[in-house]
Amino acid sequence: MAAAYLRLARPKQWIKNVLVFAAPGAAGVLTEAAPLIRTSISFLAFGLAASGTYAWNDALDAESDRNHPTKRIRPVASGAISPLAAKVFGVACFIGASAVGFAINRNLGTAIVAYIVLTLLYSMKLKHEPVLDLVAVASGFVIRTVGGGAAGEVRISTWFLIVAGAGSLFIVTGKRTAEVKLLGTKATSHRKALEGYSDSFLLYVRSVSSSVAILGYCLWAFQFSEQAGNSTWFELSIVPFVVGMLRYSLLLEHGEGGAPEDLVLADPVLLGVGVSWVAVFAAAVYLL
Repeated sequence: MAAAYLRLARPKQWIKNVLVFAAPGAAGVLTEAAPLIRTSISFLAFGLAASGTYAWNDALDAESDRNHPTKRIRPVASGAISPLAAKVFGVACFIGASAVGFAINRNLGTAIVAYIVLTLLYSMKLKHEPVLDLVAVASGFVIRTVGGGAAGEVRISTWFLIVAGAGSLFIVTGKRTAEVKLLGTKATSHRKALEGYSDSFLLYVRSVSSSVAILGYCLWAFQFSEQAGNSTWFELSIVPFVVGMLRYSLLLEHGEGGAPEDLVLADPVLLGVGVSWVAVFAAAVYLL
């Protein structure tokens, strides 16, 4: 039974919460003990909140998950955990996450509560509405980013939020694209919102969001270079960022992207580009 609850919590998905380190990392405060500890705790808090969301989502989607080739083995869909037990587990995770967040500071606690409310609305209603489901999931990523900034007590720039929002929308749309291709005619029985998406529309959203993310990142990098008084490293970081976006777009065209966290780790080129971007940006922030 413990193993079933562990699968219900999906700790593997917690990797998405590394976004909390983005704002403090860009601000260059992660070398200081206090911001690093607070941000690390926020990572765990958002992980708990996410696990609560997964539990509620699985409880509400048990029937549709049984029509999915891989999701049908999830604990609730397979019958290992009852929907009621999953909801109780989720509430416990929500309470724990909120308590940890407010223990750090009010802004982090507020961000976690906002994340919980948004994800519950998504599970109950928004995921069934085309476009709104994309916006809701992307907003969840942005809230994580804002929460990380609150934990590190750093100011988040407008360009940073634009890049985070557009990049999140790009990834979420790629996930929906992969689901449509994978499930085919069964897509709507798994996720009602998929009925409203055509290939051309999803391609349009990916094109717009990726373009905004790239433009926003370029402007953000130039802004940072002016503040630092040395443009070389910040401007160089644009190259791996753009290459990474293009590589991810190519993988989406091949029908991948259903599990973004797995795709990044499975594709050696994308992983290498990502590591290169982290190295260049870290050099810009911490070595200058």
